[in-house]
Amino acid sequence: MAKLSVVIPVYNEEVCIPELHRRLTESLQRDFQGFEYELIFVDDGSRDGSMKLLLDLKARDTRVKVIEFSRNFGHHIAITAGLDYASGDYVVMMDGDLQDKPEEVIKLYQKLYEGFDVVYGERIDKKFSLMKRLNSAVFNWAIRRLIDEPIVINSTIFRIMTKQVVQSMKLLRERNRYVVGVVGWVGFKHAGQPVDHGERFAGETKYHLRQQLTLALNAACSYSTHTLTLITRIGFGFVIASVLLVASILLRKILYNTPVMGWTSLVFMILAVGGMQIIMLGMIGEYVGRNFIEGKNRPLYIIRRVYD
Repeated sequence: MAKLSVVIPVYNEEVCIPELHRRLTESLQRDFQGFEYELIFVDDGSRDGSMKLLLDLKARDTRVKVIEFSRNFGHHIAITAGLDYASGDYVVMMDGDLQDKPEEVIKLYQKLYEGFDVVYGERIDKKFSLMKRLNSAVFNWAIRRLIDEPIVINSTIFRIMTKQVVQSMKLLRERNRYVVGVVGWVGFKHAGQPVDHGERFAGETKYHLRQQLTLALNAACSYSTHTLTLITRIGFGFVIASVLLVASILLRKILYNTPVMGWTSLVFMILAVGGMQIIMLGMIGEYVGRNFIEGKNRPLYIIRRVYD
């Protein structure tokens, strides 16, 4: 009998958990008859009543597994832990706020059954704010151009994968983790499937601008050295611009006796070049710092307890 694993990271989602479990259970029992299934909830150091609710679910539903972290390790690390413990022939990743609708899982599986190894949800009629949709569009555009390798990149976590894909992902253990990039890097046959996008059931989003920027850095620095090349090109650009500017000033002085520009332009150039140097050093520092952290070879996460 085939088995389906559903991995759900949880961070302060006590208002969503009961409804999520109800809808997910109803959908799986209706659409996946003849399948065994397990629901793997990973509590990422929640500070509300999420853990208590998860344990209550575990007491009532033997198909629920709960992984409790010792502290907050981050969204993509929590997903990784769930994948490490998943035992299904097919594995679904989804968030716990009901924006990934449980009723849409069957669409992903039906597409997978056509011969694909990974099927990700392509959200239609997105319920995000205009600013968040804009941020997502800019993020996807930038990442696709910064990553050197020909891998599949898309922004949604909501997807289904075969066991072979998950086993391959377990070989990649970098700490600065971008799960979507890991799925793309291991390869296999990918496809998108249009899915309805649900509104957040309750609570607030956990992905604010700071988290989005961190994720973008993880993606750019983990899968590409293109930013270092870009820094070099910008540096050469400033050198060329400086030479042309000096040549222009000298030429006008010789031909037209034009006075040399004063302090305003000089201060502007110093600030501009100095600012670019700081940005460049910071980008290089990102790579050095990430190598330093990876070199420590610490575990990705610490588990307080597994309830299975």
